Amino acid sequence: MNQIDLKGRSAVVTGGAAGIGFAIAQRFAQSGARVTIWDLDAAAAQAAAARLPAVPAGAHAHQAVDVADEASVDAATRATVSAAGRIDILVCSAGVAGPNMPVAEYSVADWRKVIDINLTGTFLCDRAVVRDMLKNDYGRIINIASIAGKDGNPNASAYSASKAAVIGLTKSLGKETARTGIRVNCITPAAVRTAIFDQMTQEHIGFMLSKIPMGRFGLVEEIAAMVAWLASEDCAFSTGAVFDLSGGRAVY
Repeated sequence: MNQIDLKGRSAVVTGGAAGIGFAIAQRFAQSGARVTIWDLDAAAAQAAAARLPAVPAGAHAHQAVDVADEASVDAATRATVSAAGRIDILVCSAGVAGPNMPVAEYSVADWRKVIDINLTGTFLCDRAVVRDMLKNDYGRIINIASIAGKDGNPNASAYSASKAAVIGLTKSLGKETARTGIRVNCITPAAVRTAIFDQMTQEHIGFMLSKIPMGRFGLVEEIAAMVAWLASEDCAFSTGAVFDLSGGRAVY
């Protein structure tokens, strides 16, 4: 494993209790950062924080957070800043897949749930944390989008639309903060086998695999490796950018 220096940094990972989020939290801790996990499942967040490697900066922490709720996000931001002193790194990983069905059959309730968590949740976390970063003139924000946000997967309209919008949000915020010490980027992974697959049909999983030239799904450790670099001081001249991890699927 290549070494990324995050020593002394305070990081927040949303959806960090499992899957991609937990892999990122692990990589951050291994790189010396103090990690705070924000997750809707408080017990899972606490257990995940306890499994992270110890760091000299102090114990890792957790917050029960509903990323789609403004008050919950703002309260978690205040609590994290109070405990850690500042937030240097934010990774927005919390998300849902939603059902797999054609647009003609998609319910408004399911649409709103996916948009609320994947898009509005990312916006609320970005907005709350960037305010603290602006005070310190330093920060790294990494939003987890998806290759579906570029390609538009059939029978996944809400998910595809939400992730396309996350790309747009990233570019907008990246430009707004370009002349500060803050860098805002996103990644667009192809499918990675995590618990989110439980929300998908086998047919849809097979479709996603068929689109990847490498012929396999990504690994959470591969996602975490790229995010760790984006969270570092070495990522200095990239902002508002989109980084693919698609096994060759991405064509632009």
